[in-house]
Amino acid sequence: MNEETKGLRLEDFAGQAYDKLRYGDTDRQGHVNNAVFATFMETGRVELIYNPDDPLLGDGFSFVLAKLDINYIAEVLWPGTVEIGTRVTRVGRSSVTMQQAVFQNGRLCASAETVVVHFDQTTRKSQAFSDEQRAKLEGWISAG
Repeated sequence: MNEETKGLRLEDFAGQAYDKLRYGDTDRQGHVNNAVFATFMETGRVELIYNPDDPLLGDGFSFVLAKLDINYIAEVLWPGTVEIGTRVTRVGRSSVTMQQAVFQNGRLCASAETVVVHFDQTTRKSQAFSDEQRAKLEGWISAG
């Protein structure tokens, strides 16, 4: 854990989601397998950027994952749930950098830096954000 992640709390994040742990998520050591953490991060991103009540994307557009850098801090144990925090740290021309964190029972278990790119499904290329999209994304920089 470094100074940037020390003291992180779920309340520090604009986006807050949770995942139920499955027995199949565990490995031979009895804790949740490291590969499952990528799924936790996906849940957090999707809950924030694909909110059907407040859509960010127009038809024919999506986000593609460009980077996922996970720091494993503590074990996650089955059974139970995890809470996932997601917030925007930087908005580029067509990409968004996010900080994410996974908590179990209030304890920080992992943090991540995630980059997604705004993607035009017709041209199969990145697409610059509109002013409206940029304003919404920048609003997610601070905690919710």
